[in-house]
Amino acid sequence: MADHGTLEQRLAQQGISRRAFLKFCTAMASLMALPPGSAAAIAAALAKAKRPSVIWLSFQECTGCTESLTRSHAPTLESLIFDMISLDYHHTLQAASGFAAEKSRTDAMQEFYGKYLLIVDGSIPTKDGGIYSTIAGRTNLDLLQEAAKGAAAIIAIGTCASFGGIPKANPNPTGAVAVSDIVKDKPIINISGCPPIPAVITGVLAQYLTFGGLPELDHLGRPKAFYGETIHDRCYRRPFYDQGKFAKTFDDAGARNGWCLFELGCKGPTTHNACATTKWNGGTSFPIESGHGCLGCSEPDFWDAGGFYQALSMPATPLTFATGAAVAGAAIGIGVSLANRAKKSAAKKAHQAATLDDLEK
Repeated sequence: MADHGTLEQRLAQQGISRRAFLKFCTAMASLMALPPGSAAAIAAALAKAKRPSVIWLSFQECTGCTESLTRSHAPTLESLIFDMISLDYHHTLQAASGFAAEKSRTDAMQEFYGKYLLIVDGSIPTKDGGIYSTIAGRTNLDLLQEAAKGAAAIIAIGTCASFGGIPKANPNPTGAVAVSDIVKDKPIINISGCPPIPAVITGVLAQYLTFGGLPELDHLGRPKAFYGETIHDRCYRRPFYDQGKFAKTFDDAGARNGWCLFELGCKGPTTHNACATTKWNGGTSFPIESGHGCLGCSEPDFWDAGGFYQALSMPATPLTFATGAAVAGAAIGIGVSLANRAKKSAAKKAHQAATLDDLEK
């Protein structure tokens, strides 16, 4: 069985400095939209926290959710999060196989009954008794029901586990359903996306370890800190939408100038996720920044919701100004806004540095 000592002991063994740990806690507080002072509380709680047992079940899926987490750049929050948990079963990542692998799962379930976290990625086939996906001769449905009984909470990773995803798309030949369609008596948090953003997974795990509970959720069971706004709300192409400037093809002048991709089918206005702010590949980019519209993959039934390259509707009427004075006033307002944004950014960096210094004292 894995070592379940405190996180502070684990980090000390690996030579991770307290300063690096405090930076991690500050970043987690920011990701979860908590006040800067919360970093101290996170650091104190995590340092003393026992590493909880985590059982990760992969069902009807493509392994993209695991790939998303493990293929992140190092050193990262994602690599540190594995020092915060004891991943006692994950049949894609574990070295054991066959009977030894299944024994590690049952041993962890027995030893930490009522305390372990159950993570699930992939949908659950239910048609014909669930025979369309099995592990060690047992159906996904059976394994989920067994593991859910002793779980303290369940985290559904990816759109397949959260809402059924692509396996559930019409005509849904295997009767695929979401975790929440099967388990009704346990707290469930959905981290949707195809795949989900790694920092969202780590943020939820950090909050659970720090506060002993799940974050505030939206009506679909997703953490509001990451799914509280649409991608359209924070998209850097939003000003072009407001101005009525839209790319008509993926290679026209508008596309080359970074205009809005709404008319090419971008689903950003109806998709809730942190892609436009947290981004991918270490904060490098996200699909819209790469020149492709959002597919809406973090929403239920996104595969059947309409053509990927078909606009949702007609865009809003572009903003117009009646006089030159109004245009000049708008320009001045934009200039002031940019100046204020620069000041806020500088103040935020100074505040974070001061917070980190205070934590180290």
